[in-house]
Amino acid sequence: MDPIHEAHVSEPGLLVVDVAAADDATALAFQQLLADRWATATAEQTTRDAGQPGVRLRCYLDLRQELTAAAVVGPTRPIPGVVATPR
Repeated sequence: MDPIHEAHVSEPGLLVVDVAAADDATALAFQQLLADRWATATAEQTTRDAGQPGVRLRCYLDLRQELTAAAVVGPTRPIPGVVATPR
């Protein structure tokens, strides 16, 4: 992955999240779970590193925003490839 730029972590509450997953659907579903809760600059696609297994993506989160009522309850739409399990 590329180096992290200082601006992306210049204040408490800002995060850079690097994701490694077996496939695009898994990586993008995880990113969507993050985006459903916090302000997130999302990646449009994953990348593959030659000679490395799986896919990667990077997204940027801002935890400083307050959670909305919808975010506390959870996502309202199913995420492709993710099976919901009862709690």
